[in-house]
Amino acid sequence: MLPALLLVLIGTACRLLSAAHPVLANFSPLMAMAFCGAVYFRRGGLWFVPFVALSLSDVWLNHHYAAEGYGWTLGAALVRTGCFAAALGLGALVARHRTWANLFSGALGGALLFYLVTNTGAWWDDVFYAKTAAGWWQAMTVGHPEWAPTLYFFRNTLVSDLLFTGLFALAMETTAQRRGEPSLLARRVADASSLSQDSTGA
Repeated sequence: MLPALLLVLIGTACRLLSAAHPVLANFSPLMAMAFCGAVYFRRGGLWFVPFVALSLSDVWLNHHYAAEGYGWTLGAALVRTGCFAAALGLGALVARHRTWANLFSGALGGALLFYLVTNTGAWWDDVFYAKTAAGWWQAMTVGHPEWAPTLYFFRNTLVSDLLFTGLFALAMETTAQRRGEPSLLARRVADASSLSQDSTGA
């Protein structure tokens, strides 16, 4: 449990650092933090910890970007919070049937959801974009010419989400295995052993 909580703190720190270092732009596992919390933190309200960490970091980033002259609005903040809440719901679904495929599919789905929803919101609110299909496509791919392409930010988001999910799941499953509790790692070893025995018997 402790390694997973440390990963939540590291993920939050990465989000804050990305504001000061452009090369790390969007390299922060936003959706994965909420998603993994809902998958694994099933007792005592611990699933709420990543959600609170994300929300508090969002408040700080709103202030930071406002001080830099960027127009971060309450509507945009609510959209992001809605995405985090959706990640909690997605994690709750995956928790019912936890497999490696479902974990990474959920992380991928969360990253895509965040990308589509937040950039569609940016297209709708930003007067720079034409309110046409071409303008929406520009918001989803190129973005503002003075900044890195939108797809660059999505790439960083996707990589960080998948990496965080893998590390978080590995930490939680290793902890479960050491405690003698059912884990995906133990199931994988058992499945491999069963396949080996089947092939030997054949």
